[in-house]
Amino acid sequence: MSTRSIHSTASNEDSKMYNPKESESTPARAVKPEESLCDPVSLEIIRGAIAAAQSEMEALLERTAISAFIREKKDFYTALFDGEGVMAVGSMVPVFGDMTGPVFDKFPADTMKPGDLYWYNDCYGSRGAVSHSNDQVLLAPVFKDDKRCAFVMSWAHFADIGGMRPGSISPDATDIYQEGIIIPVTKLMDQGVTNEATLSIFHRNSRFPEQSIGDMRALMASVDVGVKRIGEILDRFGSDVVEDALAQLLTRTRKLVRSKLAETFDYGTHKFTDAIDSDGHGNGPFKMRLALTREKLANGEDKFTFDATESDDQAPGPVNFLMNRGVPGMALGLFYLGGDPGQVCNAGGPQALDAVNLRQGSFLQPNFPAALGMRGLTMMRVLSALNGLVNTAGGKAPASNSAYVITIMRGNYKDDAGELKRFLLADGIGVGYGARPDSDGIDAVYFVAQENYPVEFLEVGYPVRLRTYGIVKDSGGAGKYRGGCGIIREYEILAEDMMLAVRIDSVKNPPWGINGGMGGGTGRVTINPGRPDQRMVPPLSDGNRLVKGDVLRMETGGGGGFGHPFDRNLDAILEDVLGGFVSAESAERLYGVVVKGTKVDHAATAALRANRPATRAFHRQEYVDVLA
Repeated sequence: MSTRSIHSTASNEDSKMYNPKESESTPARAVKPEESLCDPVSLEIIRGAIAAAQSEMEALLERTAISAFIREKKDFYTALFDGEGVMAVGSMVPVFGDMTGPVFDKFPADTMKPGDLYWYNDCYGSRGAVSHSNDQVLLAPVFKDDKRCAFVMSWAHFADIGGMRPGSISPDATDIYQEGIIIPVTKLMDQGVTNEATLSIFHRNSRFPEQSIGDMRALMASVDVGVKRIGEILDRFGSDVVEDALAQLLTRTRKLVRSKLAETFDYGTHKFTDAIDSDGHGNGPFKMRLALTREKLANGEDKFTFDATESDDQAPGPVNFLMNRGVPGMALGLFYLGGDPGQVCNAGGPQALDAVNLRQGSFLQPNFPAALGMRGLTMMRVLSALNGLVNTAGGKAPASNSAYVITIMRGNYKDDAGELKRFLLADGIGVGYGARPDSDGIDAVYFVAQENYPVEFLEVGYPVRLRTYGIVKDSGGAGKYRGGCGIIREYEILAEDMMLAVRIDSVKNPPWGINGGMGGGTGRVTINPGRPDQRMVPPLSDGNRLVKGDVLRMETGGGGGFGHPFDRNLDAILEDVLGGFVSAESAERLYGVVVKGTKVDHAATAALRANRPATRAFHRQEYVDVLA
């Protein structure tokens, strides 16, 4: 299996990635008329109708899927692409790459028919469009009057697709073959006829085939309803008007992101370095070295180049992130869109960058068949590093956040009849996010729109009992605006036996604070806390055995603070102390605020705050001017 060379500064190759019309397998788009066919009112109606279609697709998927990671965690995404495969409307998730290009490579767009459905999870074959094998991508064309007008995509994380451990991903993995079955781009449906043989092979590789079958049916139904709803939009407005509307949405996003890049980044090269702790195999840290260069071309236009070629070599363990070239632009685009519901996440973000340079063989562009299953911790650190890149240029991005935590519990329990049954509980646990220039970081967040499992769901569905579920006090980095706090969860094990895999990062390299804000707290895993048999679990490890009656305590990290802690509002600190987010001791030591009982001691506080500590640009265990 081959991988495309990425180390290139040519903007032509990058434009193909997000303008598939330029590839050999796709026809050129017709030249747009100077006057827009879609008026501003119709544009907003179409935008809203597409958003409604996405919401319906996601609701159907959530309500009909079987596995908890889709149904409760909501680890799924939907998107709409124009007739040539350019993402026009996506979800607010900054890890999208070129989802249609891998399909066009194998199935030219002009050969597609109504009722066709394409499927893949091949990370290397898709050039990182999907970045670990559990994620299944389904893509379908939408036609009107025999004209290909759009594509609809649904993507979801499947609980188990084979591999060396139940759950498929494991810190023990050293190549992608150990992480489950690989599906190259495949035509799953040919004009409405399903390739049942291919599906049966896929489901046979799962340890939990009933979940796999149910989840695939839900994913296919989600795409089907998306095709129908986009077809209704085409029927109402006509294909030419909808085509122009999607082009306008792309142009609007691209122009906005480029203008914001120009406001943030002066001419020259701006750099930022961050690191993940380990690969779980005794190697690390692994440093990502990001740079963004703005230069003036001879024609007067700006050129923006993103570069990560100086990042460290790939890891033996599964923390490699096969980063699609669209990710930096998508992430920067989402930052500049600012969550504005009137704006649209689409390929305009990646198109705003003229070139993206990655080095083959680095841990951000590993060589096949490097393991990728735990790439989430690297992905989250990349997103924080992009915030750091913005901040070094004088922008106002948030401080760093922890990477969301994963636990995978697999084992055996006795049912009501006393028979031994196996179970798989893959649980993603929220963390604290970095403080923002004008507000605190968000507490206890998993990732974007995804959710923490409710206590009731866990106790009804799995052989565990939740003893504790709350906020980790003092885990948010101190600052004028406090970093978000992490989560504490204590599980009492009711299963007969259990094997635990855990993924925690940012222990040796905690989330950084900025502009005087302090770094966030770190996570840790303890078995039987406070008992004679207490033991600590390595933060990225597998094969940790527990038995009935054991207690597993998970504590996740917090986000970095923003601004000097002595500038934090006294009422906010009092609220933090009374609410259990900050201890009275930390309020005094870090914020210079004395809390006695339920009130602030203003005289003692004034005396403490008269001696204001010096700070520097960043804080990670200590204040520094540059994170190296």
